[in-house]
Amino acid sequence: MEFHHISVLLNECIDNLNITPDGIYVDGTMGGGGHSLEIAKRLTTGRLICIDQDPNAHEAAGKRLAEYKDRITFVRDNFGNIANILDSLGIEKIDGMLLDIGVSSHQLDEAERGFSYQQDAPLDMRMNPDRPFSAYDVVNGYDEDELDRVIFTYGEERWARRIAQFIVKEREAKPIETTGELVDIIKKAVPKGARKDGPHPAKRTFQAIRIEVNGELEVLQRAIDDVAARLAVGGRLCIITFHSLEDRIVKEAFRKQENPCICPPQFPVCVCGKKPLGRVITRKPILPSKEELEENPRSRSAKLRVLEGVSQD
Repeated sequence: MEFHHISVLLNECIDNLNITPDGIYVDGTMGGGGHSLEIAKRLTTGRLICIDQDPNAHEAAGKRLAEYKDRITFVRDNFGNIANILDSLGIEKIDGMLLDIGVSSHQLDEAERGFSYQQDAPLDMRMNPDRPFSAYDVVNGYDEDELDRVIFTYGEERWARRIAQFIVKEREAKPIETTGELVDIIKKAVPKGARKDGPHPAKRTFQAIRIEVNGELEVLQRAIDDVAARLAVGGRLCIITFHSLEDRIVKEAFRKQENPCICPPQFPVCVCGKKPLGRVITRKPILPSKEELEENPRSRSAKLRVLEGVSQD
């Protein structure tokens, strides 16, 4: 098994984590271990918690990070469970955490995982292959309104209703079982004129179904809240996103951590008692450099935002 993955915004993430040799850090989306490797190199007495729900990631990263295994704890889980993970390890506060959100290059390139609209494979899209719920269940089990909601909300697809209608009609004859079948249906649903420009006509729908299968946006929101509460003063939460939905969630969640007050605007002073948990470091997201875009075209939509833990006194 090969795990090809170029770490996006690598230098920018490492710089913004402000790594100290004795700190406690978490890579919540370990993948192939590219970011983890650079964090581990900078630790001496510190500790790195590497989290991923994909067993292939653990196999590949375990080999890549073998030299530094004395300072790494590997956890096969979803980063959305970060509070429980830290509790189980007896860790109260962390000095930094990195999240690289979305599907990995390896998952896209491994055809049988069913993430890619460019390769024919069984409908799957599970980041954790042990989960019982897959893309097959969404495509064949959701009614038209549910499909429309998922595709429009998570894919921001203007033809969502039409795609949902075509899916429901096609599956009356037989279940839709492969990514190739789904791509063909989407191409039929999207008018020819709308397919001339822009991304592949199936891109947004596949993104939407993947997000639904893995509960990605709910997990992201929960994780931000939980991590903010566990950041040491000066600790950093760095999040890389790849599409507008994720970026909006991160931007708004960071803003609420910085200003959690829920008092009516007309109140002259805050009386709700909610204290900030973080300070936003990146008023505008950090984007890939021209050099990185040339080396790794998949980084073109990446955005990095950073939150810093503040004192609760």
